Amino acid sequence: MTKKYNILGKYIKDLSSETKDTETYLFVKEYISKYQLSIDINSRPLKNKLIEINTTLKFEDKSENEKKSYFEIIFATIVQTTEEIKEKNEMEKIILCDVQIEIYPDLEKALLNLLHNSGYPNIKFEKKVDFEKLYNERLN
Repeated sequence: MTKKYNILGKYIKDLSSETKDTETYLFVKEYISKYQLSIDINSRPLKNKLIEINTTLKFEDKSENEKKSYFEIIFATIVQTTEEIKEKNEMEKIILCDVQIEIYPDLEKALLNLLHNSGYPNIKFEKKVDFEKLYNERLN
Protein backbone atom coordinates (compact mmCIF):
# COMPACT_ATOMS: atom_id res chain seq x y z
CA MET A 1 0.00 0.00 0.00
CA THR A 2 1.37 3.41 -0.95
CA LYS A 3 1.70 6.12 1.63
CA LYS A 4 -1.00 8.73 1.05
CA TYR A 5 0.73 11.61 2.80
CA ASN A 6 4.05 13.38 3.18
CA ILE A 7 5.38 15.04 6.30
CA LEU A 8 6.48 18.51 5.22
CA GLY A 9 7.72 19.63 8.63
CA LYS A 10 7.66 18.90 12.32
CA TYR A 11 8.58 21.08 15.25
CA ILE A 12 8.12 21.65 18.96
CA LYS A 13 5.25 24.11 19.21
CA ASP A 14 5.23 24.38 23.01
CA LEU A 15 7.37 22.97 25.79
CA SER A 16 6.72 23.21 29.50
CA SER A 17 8.47 22.02 32.64
CA GLU A 18 7.11 23.32 35.92
CA THR A 19 8.56 22.60 39.35
CA LYS A 20 7.50 25.09 41.99
CA ASP A 21 10.44 24.96 44.40
CA THR A 22 13.30 22.89 45.80
CA GLU A 23 11.07 20.89 48.18
CA THR A 24 8.85 19.94 45.26
CA TYR A 25 11.86 18.95 43.16
CA LEU A 26 13.22 16.68 45.90
CA PHE A 27 9.77 15.14 46.46
CA VAL A 28 9.20 14.56 42.74
CA LYS A 29 12.68 13.07 42.32
CA GLU A 30 11.62 10.34 44.75
CA TYR A 31 8.11 9.77 43.35
CA ILE A 32 8.49 10.42 39.62
CA SER A 33 8.11 6.71 38.91
CA LYS A 34 4.40 7.19 39.76
CA TYR A 35 3.97 9.76 36.98
CA GLN A 36 1.88 8.82 33.97
CA LEU A 37 2.20 9.64 30.31
CA SER A 38 -0.89 10.82 28.45
CA ILE A 39 -1.31 11.61 24.78
CA ASP A 40 -3.76 13.88 23.03
CA ILE A 41 -3.92 14.33 19.27
CA ASN A 42 -5.83 16.97 17.40
CA SER A 43 -5.67 18.33 13.90
CA ARG A 44 -6.89 21.14 11.77
CA PRO A 45 -7.12 21.32 8.01
CA LEU A 46 -5.18 24.01 6.17
CA LYS A 47 -5.36 24.83 2.46
CA ASN A 48 -3.86 22.77 -0.40
CA LYS A 49 -4.44 19.38 1.25
CA LEU A 50 -2.33 20.42 4.25
CA ILE A 51 -3.12 19.35 7.79
CA GLU A 52 -1.56 20.57 11.03
CA ILE A 53 -1.45 17.75 13.57
CA ASN A 54 -0.70 18.64 17.18
CA THR A 55 0.38 15.77 19.39
CA THR A 56 0.48 16.64 23.09
CA LEU A 57 2.39 14.49 25.56
CA LYS A 58 1.91 15.15 29.25
CA PHE A 59 3.94 13.48 31.96
CA GLU A 60 2.25 14.17 35.25
CA ASP A 61 1.24 12.98 38.68
CA LYS A 62 -2.50 12.31 38.60
CA SER A 63 -2.78 12.08 42.39
CA GLU A 64 -4.03 14.88 44.63
CA ASN A 65 -0.77 15.74 46.41
CA GLU A 66 0.48 19.33 46.54
CA LYS A 67 4.08 18.68 45.56
CA LYS A 68 4.22 17.83 41.91
CA SER A 69 5.91 18.83 38.72
CA TYR A 70 4.29 19.14 35.34
CA PHE A 71 5.84 18.33 31.97
CA GLU A 72 4.20 18.88 28.61
CA ILE A 73 5.25 19.04 24.99
CA ILE A 74 3.12 19.96 22.00
CA PHE A 75 4.65 18.63 18.82
CA ALA A 76 3.28 19.97 15.54
CA THR A 77 3.47 18.03 12.29
CA ILE A 78 2.59 19.52 8.92
CA VAL A 79 1.22 16.84 6.62
CA GLN A 80 0.16 17.02 3.01
CA THR A 81 -2.05 14.31 1.63
CA THR A 82 -0.82 13.04 -1.73
CA GLU A 83 -4.20 12.13 -3.14
CA GLU A 84 -7.87 12.69 -2.58
CA ILE A 85 -8.95 10.89 0.57
CA LYS A 86 -12.64 10.27 0.45
CA GLU A 87 -13.18 8.14 3.53
CA LYS A 88 -13.21 9.88 6.92
CA ASN A 89 -11.78 6.78 8.64
CA GLU A 90 -8.86 6.73 6.19
CA MET A 91 -7.94 10.31 7.18
CA GLU A 92 -8.37 9.46 10.88
CA LYS A 93 -5.98 6.53 10.54
CA ILE A 94 -3.37 8.76 8.89
CA ILE A 95 -3.69 11.39 11.65
CA LEU A 96 -4.10 9.14 14.70
CA CYS A 97 -1.93 6.21 13.70
CA ASP A 98 0.36 6.44 10.67
CA VAL A 99 1.81 9.92 11.31
CA GLN A 100 2.11 9.21 15.05
CA ILE A 101 4.14 6.05 14.43
CA GLU A 102 6.46 8.07 12.21
CA ILE A 103 6.97 11.07 14.53
CA TYR A 104 6.86 9.37 17.94
CA PRO A 105 10.61 8.59 18.22
CA ASP A 106 11.39 12.33 17.82
CA LEU A 107 8.61 13.31 20.20
CA GLU A 108 9.66 10.83 22.88
CA LYS A 109 13.30 11.93 22.58
CA ALA A 110 12.27 15.60 23.00
CA LEU A 111 10.20 14.80 26.11
CA LEU A 112 13.00 12.70 27.62
CA ASN A 113 15.47 15.55 26.95
CA LEU A 114 13.08 17.93 28.73
CA LEU A 115 12.84 15.59 31.73
CA HIS A 116 16.60 14.99 31.84
CA ASN A 117 17.33 18.73 31.55
CA SER A 118 14.75 19.40 34.28
CA GLY A 119 16.83 17.39 36.74
CA TYR A 120 15.47 13.86 36.30
CA PRO A 121 18.26 12.13 34.35
CA ASN A 122 17.19 8.54 35.06
CA ILE A 123 13.75 8.68 33.46
CA LYS A 124 13.08 6.18 30.68
CA PHE A 125 9.83 5.11 29.08
CA GLU A 126 9.84 1.33 29.21
CA LYS A 127 6.57 0.79 27.40
CA LYS A 128 6.31 1.87 23.80
CA VAL A 129 3.07 3.45 22.64
CA ASP A 130 1.22 1.16 20.23
CA PHE A 131 -0.67 3.63 18.03
CA GLU A 132 -2.07 0.85 15.85
CA LYS A 133 -3.61 -0.83 18.88
CA LEU A 134 -4.92 2.47 20.31
CA TYR A 135 -6.50 3.33 16.97
CA ASN A 136 -8.16 -0.07 16.65
CA GLU A 137 -9.46 0.05 20.25
CA ARG A 138 -10.97 3.44 19.52
CA LEU A 139 -13.01 1.92 16.71
CA ASN A 140 -14.48 -0.78 18.92
